Amino acid sequence: MAQVRSMPPPAVDPQVAALRLPPHSVEAEQSLIGGLLLDNTAWDRVGDMVAEGDFYRDDHRRIFSHIRKLVETGRPADVITVYESIDKSNEIDQTGGLAYLSEIANATPSAANIRRYAEIVHERAVLRKLVTVGDDIAANALNPAGRDVKQLLDQAEQKVFEIAEAGAKNVQGFESIQPILGKVVERIEVLFNRDNPSEITGIPTGFHDLDKMTSGLQPGDMIIVAGRPSMGKT
Repeated sequence: MAQVRSMPPPAVDPQVAALRLPPHSVEAEQSLIGGLLLDNTAWDRVGDMVAEGDFYRDDHRRIFSHIRKLVETGRPADVITVYESIDKSNEIDQTGGLAYLSEIANATPSAANIRRYAEIVHERAVLRKLVTVGDDIAANALNPAGRDVKQLLDQAEQKVFEIAEAGAKNVQGFESIQPILGKVVERIEVLFNRDNPSEITGIPTGFHDLDKMTSGLQPGDMIIVAGRPSMGKT
């Protein structure tokens, strides 16, 4: 009787296996958290850019959430206070506890480059969203479920647009009020001293009634141009 010999599973190429991991940077996440633990004032440089959902590791998401809550309520967020907050929430096992917080803080020399760490964390989060959306688009194309090509394209475009819109947030970050105030006063003086007060100050839209109400499209305004794909928005 012939014997069937089982074949060993094929060896997995480490480089191929690494490509299958979602984009992330554990080091950037740790350095970001460590910088905040060392210097709470650094929150002003990163609080507008990253959120809990941008972190790849669950323990980092939880730790960052506790830091945010402490800082936003005006309380200090160091290794001890963050640990106490985690302890009250019964999340010590999920975050590594005091030992891991101390390890992160001790491994971070300073918060000097914390803005760049935040950028890396946020960029990796956007890449992970692109991977997820790409998989969804491919799955829908393989199984349209009665949808025509135009519907699939519309859905794909909408998903990518949502990522682009979320990824573009907070590119400039916070700005001091002093230079902004100077620009505002200068702008008011220009408008006050102009020869024709009824003149449109922004970019005309070509619609007279709309321009009369808005004085044109002004710098800094968020203008939403709504319409279906391929209708000429661009």
